[in-house]
Amino acid sequence: MPENEADQLALVQKYRQLVEAYEALDSRIDELVTASRGSTEQMSAADLRQYRELARKRTELLNDMRLLEQRLNLSGDDGPSAD
Repeated sequence: MPENEADQLALVQKYRQLVEAYEALDSRIDELVTASRGSTEQMSAADLRQYRELARKRTELLNDMRLLEQRLNLSGDDGPSAD
């Protein structure tokens, strides 16, 4: 747990940045899936590579968010779901 309020505030700001980045990636993934009629099976090879890279980055962000949630003592209901 952070020792002072400034540390706590910095962690909260970092968490918000991670959430915003996660949501942006999630939106880009949704756009790719929507453009391919809702299925990765319909994606071109290039789009599928991009989809996988975005999904990998989104997973990394989610892991970072979970670590910060633990440090901030947030419950699972406070962060975005792992869709």
